[in-house]
Amino acid sequence: MRRGNSTSSHNVGRPRFWGRHAVIAALANPERVVHKLWGTREAIGKLELPPVLTIVYADVADLGRMVPHDAPHQGLVIEVAPLEEVWLGDLIDQGANDRRPLLVLDSVTDPHNVGAVLRSAAAFSALGIVTQDRHAPPESGALAKSASGALELVPWVRVVNLSRALDEIAEAGFWRIGLAGETRTTLAQALGPQKVALVLGAEGEGMRQNVAAHCDAIARLPISAKVESLNVSNAAAIALYAAAQVGA
Repeated sequence: MRRGNSTSSHNVGRPRFWGRHAVIAALANPERVVHKLWGTREAIGKLELPPVLTIVYADVADLGRMVPHDAPHQGLVIEVAPLEEVWLGDLIDQGANDRRPLLVLDSVTDPHNVGAVLRSAAAFSALGIVTQDRHAPPESGALAKSASGALELVPWVRVVNLSRALDEIAEAGFWRIGLAGETRTTLAQALGPQKVALVLGAEGEGMRQNVAAHCDAIARLPISAKVESLNVSNAAAIALYAAAQVGA
């Protein structure tokens, strides 16, 4: 897959990841550059490591000072280079011959939410996720931990203009469904034979008006009236499951 996007401002230096799943997945990803590993002797002893990797043995207290307070590092911390950007056109071409759904996130800025969405995307074999560069979190330890390894598995496209990206997605044959609570149409009613792009906005504000205007349908998840809304990562998981049932 061709990578790189000169129009993006994504630049976060060298993030640190922690936790067994995030660290093992990063080490196993041939496209991820890992600069340094810190860990306890017990934790490092369970890993298969490349001989060129710089390793520093540390105790639990030292590792705890390298990560946010009470972060569950499980004896492992790595310093990495961010993955190179993925082009939207390349991602669409990759999924040209299958029905894998695409996830589009509008202004979802919490790294824990984006990480959880990535995990659901991996679980349901989504084609990838698309975010606007200015309204999405950078790669970080918190995001990688929440993704539980999925950051290394699910292609993540960052674009300058989400509305233009939705136009490109439509041209590729995707039916764009925006999820919102203010509609009578359910997701089941909106899903059809086409490949689907599921568009989700941030909690509270939801999708921006211009993004919603670039959707082919607006649909809701039929949840109980006792609950106002779902966390965006939970909504993404349910929507991906529903789309998978249609394509099964």
